[in-house]
Amino acid sequence: MNTISRSNNRIIRTAVSAVFFLGVSIVSSQCFAQSSVDNQSVSNFQYMKKISAVFDYVQQNYVDEVDAKTLYEGALKGMLEALKDPYTLYLDPNTMRDLSDTTAGNFGGVGLSISKPTESSPDKPAYVEVASPIEDTPGAKAGIQSGDYITAIDGLPTPDMTMEEVLNHLRGQAGTPVTVSILRGKDIKFDAKLVRAVIEVPTVKYGMINSTGYLRIIEFTPETPHRVQEALDSFAKSGYKNLIIDLRDNPGGLITSVVDVADKFIDSGTIVATKSRLKFENNVYTASKDKTTVPAGIPIVVLINRGSASASEILSGALKDDHLAYLVGQRSYGKGSVQQVIPLSDTDGFKMTMARYYTPSDTNIDKVGIPPDKEVLYPELTDDEEKAYVALVKSNDIASYADAHQRMTEKDIAAFALELQKKYALDASLLRRLVRLEVTRTTGTPLYDLDYDIQLNAALDVLKTSDFRQLVKSTKTLKELQDEAAAKDAEKAVSVSK
Repeated sequence: MNTISRSNNRIIRTAVSAVFFLGVSIVSSQCFAQSSVDNQSVSNFQYMKKISAVFDYVQQNYVDEVDAKTLYEGALKGMLEALKDPYTLYLDPNTMRDLSDTTAGNFGGVGLSISKPTESSPDKPAYVEVASPIEDTPGAKAGIQSGDYITAIDGLPTPDMTMEEVLNHLRGQAGTPVTVSILRGKDIKFDAKLVRAVIEVPTVKYGMINSTGYLRIIEFTPETPHRVQEALDSFAKSGYKNLIIDLRDNPGGLITSVVDVADKFIDSGTIVATKSRLKFENNVYTASKDKTTVPAGIPIVVLINRGSASASEILSGALKDDHLAYLVGQRSYGKGSVQQVIPLSDTDGFKMTMARYYTPSDTNIDKVGIPPDKEVLYPELTDDEEKAYVALVKSNDIASYADAHQRMTEKDIAAFALELQKKYALDASLLRRLVRLEVTRTTGTPLYDLDYDIQLNAALDVLKTSDFRQLVKSTKTLKELQDEAAAKDAEKAVSVSK
C-alpha cells in the first residue's frame, strides 16, 4: 500500500529502539510488588518499565539460558497479536525477505494468497483461509479455490500455528513437495500434494471475446497500470464495443497501482480515500481527466467473487459508486484496510494496519464486502456429489489419463468427461473443467472457459441488455446499500424488543 515517509520511519525506528533497549535498572521485587494502581491510570512509560523489567528478570532467572532475540521476537508477536487484527503481525527475517521477493514480483512457494484468524476455539478453529490462488501456480493447478481452508500442512494442524509458521511451512526451495489438507465447505476433505515453485506474480491477461474486450487483472503491482494500458490499446485496435474487467481471485496489491488503473476509467472526483487517526495517513486520491483513456459511455461489466479483495475492491467499488460499471458474480472478500510495512532493522520489521479506505460514496467495506448487482453463484454439490468429488480427487484418474493421452482436443476432453461421469456422478461441465485444467497444466491456464464459466457468460449476457446505460444508472451506491441494510437491522431490533 502507500509508503510511509523516511522521517516517519526514522521516528518509528527510534521509538521502537527506545522501547526495547531501555536501560533496565528495576529489580525484580520492585517489578512485581506494586500493583494496587488501576491499570487504566498506569502511564505508557510505567508499562514500558514493567516490560523491560520482565525482559531482564527472565534473562537472569529463567531455569535455562535464554537468547535475548527469542524474548524480543516473542514480545513483539504477542503485542501485535493482542490487537486481534489478522493483517497486523511481526515479520521475522524469513518473512521479511519473502515479502520483499513478493513485492518484486517473484518468490518461492505454492502460490496461495491466505489469511488466518488470530484466535482459535473448538467451535471455530483458526484454519488458514485461502483468499485466492495465484493463476498458473502449484496451488491453482491443484484445484485449490477461494474460500478453501487449509487444516494441516504436512500433517501439522494449522490452528496451532502462527501466520509466520504457516508461511515458513508453505514456502521453501523450488522443487520440494508440501502436502496441504483442504476443507471445502462443511464436509469435502482431501489432501493436495504441491511441488513448490518460483512464483512469478502475473499482473494482467487479456483478449477479445467477439466484440468484447476481456481484461483479467490478477494483482495490482507497480507494473499493472502499464499492462492495463497495453490491453486497452489492443482492444481499441480491435474495435471493441464492450469491456469486461475480471477481478475474481484478485487479492489486491498496491493502492497507488489501483488508483492509476481506476484513473483510466474515471475522469473526475474521488477514487478512494484513506482515513486514520494519524493525519499523514488521511489521503484522498482523485481522478484526473488527462489520465482517462477509456472512452466515456463504453459498457463495462466487472466480475468479482469472494477472492476479490483489497485493491480489487477499491476498483470495483469506485466504478460502482460512479455508475460506470455493472458488477456480476459473488460478494467480494471485504478487506477495507491499509497496511504499512515498518522495518525495525535491515532484516526484520512488522506490518500494521494504519488506515481504512472509503469508496467514493464514503463507505468502508471491511468485513462486509461488495455485493454484485447481479449475483451468479456456482451450484453447490449435493452430499452424494461431494463424496464423488473427493473420490475423484483422491483417485488420480484424470492426471493418469492426461499423462497417457498427450495433446487432448476439446472433443477428447468431452469424451473422457462422459466416461468419468459413469464412475463419478458429477455434472459433465464440471468434469470437463477438471480435465481441461489437467490438460493445460503444463501450457498455462486458458484465458477464459466459456464452457464452464457461468459468471463470465452472465456478464456477456448483461452486455446484451438493450439499455445498458440505464441499467447501470439504476444501481445503488455502496452507501445506499449499507444505509438500507442498517435500516433493516434497526427494524428487526425494534420488532424483537416488542
